[in-house]
Amino acid sequence: MVKLDRYIGKSVLLAILAVLGIILGLVSMFAFIDEMRDISDTYTLTDALSFVMLTAPRRVYDTLPMAALIGCLIGLGTLASSSELTIMRAAGVSIGRIVWAVMKPMLLLMIAGVLVGEYVAPYAENQAQAARSLAQGSGDAQSARHGLWHRQGDEFIHINTVQPNGLMLGVTRYHFDDQRHMLTSSFAKEANFKTDYWELKDVTTTHFNDGSTEVVNTPVERWDVALSPQLLSTVIMPPESLSISGLWSYAHYLADQGLSNGRYWLAFWTKVLQPAVTVALVLMAISFIFGPLRSVTLGQRV
Repeated sequence: MVKLDRYIGKSVLLAILAVLGIILGLVSMFAFIDEMRDISDTYTLTDALSFVMLTAPRRVYDTLPMAALIGCLIGLGTLASSSELTIMRAAGVSIGRIVWAVMKPMLLLMIAGVLVGEYVAPYAENQAQAARSLAQGSGDAQSARHGLWHRQGDEFIHINTVQPNGLMLGVTRYHFDDQRHMLTSSFAKEANFKTDYWELKDVTTTHFNDGSTEVVNTPVERWDVALSPQLLSTVIMPPESLSISGLWSYAHYLADQGLSNGRYWLAFWTKVLQPAVTVALVLMAISFIFGPLRSVTLGQRV
């Protein structure tokens, strides 16, 4: 029985991996074509290819449930087409035994998927987003369209580029009063994190007074804000690219700031429930093989 379990599991696992490779190749090709639209003097073809490669772990994680469904249909369908499943049933092997033989490699795949989604994909995505932002925007005020926005109380912050080491380039801050009147705006060329605060360099601050403005230039300025490099790495990525722990932390952070966090909770529960969804899809595929699709061709099953 152990050899039989291994044979069934190997057939299904190889089919799932083959489907996963094909889907990943197609999705990555379309992603690369999409990235080619942003090719410029600073963002080269090599940069676009590097971005697609670094974001591949996220695509593996996202496509795993669908690959499990199709791969299970193909793997078990191949055994059914060659009458091997019929012979197993005639030899007294129960459907439950076959289901368990299929689920054992699936459990390994789901564990690997969770590890990729929690550790590998967020780190690689962070590197990819930072490298692309750095290539597309040089950190000056004119590259604002490539950056990100963030709100901290009455202060609205725009960051042109965030490097993987947490260094921020091109930090623009807009401070408002309770009536939404702008009090000050400032631009710093870069910001370095120092234990519990940010050190801004080459800061230009404009104060808006009644009917007049005052511009002040300072070489170094302390910036106290509840925005750590770890939280910043969460801010720069879309919710779908974050880890479960990152989504949990940032959703609560947004709630504390009085901001909408619905997208992050949706992504959180999507990731939490993904293993259950994968199991459900595999069981559905098995039911097709032993149900209405047991006597059709492989192409019709898929």
